[in-house]
Amino acid sequence: MSAAPTEIAVHRYDGGAPERLGFFTDTTLCIGCKSCEVACKQWNDLPADGYDVRRGRSFDHTGALSAATWRHVHFVEVPPEAVPTPHEAQAALGAGAGGNLPRIPAAGTIGAARADLDLVALAASGALPEAEIDRWLFASDVCKHCTNAGCLDACPTGALIRTEFETVIVQPDVCNGCGYCVTACPFGVVDRDPYDGRAAKCTLCYDRLQDGMEPACAKACPTDSIQFGPYDELVERAKGRVVELPERGIATAYLYGAGDEGADQLAGGLGAFFLLTEPPERFGLPAHADSPIQENAPVATAAGLAAGVAAAATAVVSMLVAHRRSGGRGRGRARGWRR
Repeated sequence: MSAAPTEIAVHRYDGGAPERLGFFTDTTLCIGCKSCEVACKQWNDLPADGYDVRRGRSFDHTGALSAATWRHVHFVEVPPEAVPTPHEAQAALGAGAGGNLPRIPAAGTIGAARADLDLVALAASGALPEAEIDRWLFASDVCKHCTNAGCLDACPTGALIRTEFETVIVQPDVCNGCGYCVTACPFGVVDRDPYDGRAAKCTLCYDRLQDGMEPACAKACPTDSIQFGPYDELVERAKGRVVELPERGIATAYLYGAGDEGADQLAGGLGAFFLLTEPPERFGLPAHADSPIQENAPVATAAGLAAGVAAAATAVVSMLVAHRRSGGRGRGRARGWRR
């Protein structure tokens, strides 16, 4: 689905009508290399996120999309599927099976024996929590360039516009830093720069598109997990991929943000959509993604009309009652006052 033609702010007069362009991200091909993140930062001159890999954050030091990170690769840890219930675990212990405590060295002994500690052997032994991870899932996240873009609708200055390629970009020189677009985005994509307060997000490399080049992230992806091209072609290619994967043993593949109809569409259809194999929440994506503005507007309008009609009816009834009680004298006095 395409956005309304009247919403497109950039028009070309060379006789050509550009196609809608977008991203198709196939998470089954992503290896978590973060080449797309690096390429995005290099091309758009964005600052680094640092190298703070703390416990509880996995190996993903980026963390999330932000004003300085327009591409982010999620590292999703999937635990083993066969998790015994407490009753099964108790029965196993009674039968003499299971019950092995992880051989994690005490905190005080690691520092003393650091020179002799073989981390590779320790991980292979299954003593570390990381070794209990059954498998990893990776997904490169980005601005969705929605057909119904809540950020664009919320912007009071016109800083957010839709280009001739039907992508959504921020004009920094027009942004006043109000932050309305941040709360209007159901995906948590738009963020304000901590230095100047202006909104920032992926532009789908608009400057490269104008010169007929593909976005930096798609060009850098070594596995073609990020695919770029005409939107309709990408959707057809993605549908074929969903049909193909079950033959390779992946029966849970589905499209997120494309191929839906009517009320099932996410934000009217996503210009950057995904092939997923797990529920979207596992990748930090919402199951329902209507912007607060678009989601509440029809309801608020109906409620407002109903309230207005009720108020008008009450006022008319009150005026009729007052008129009857006064015997019509109020109307005569009003005419006399006007004279």
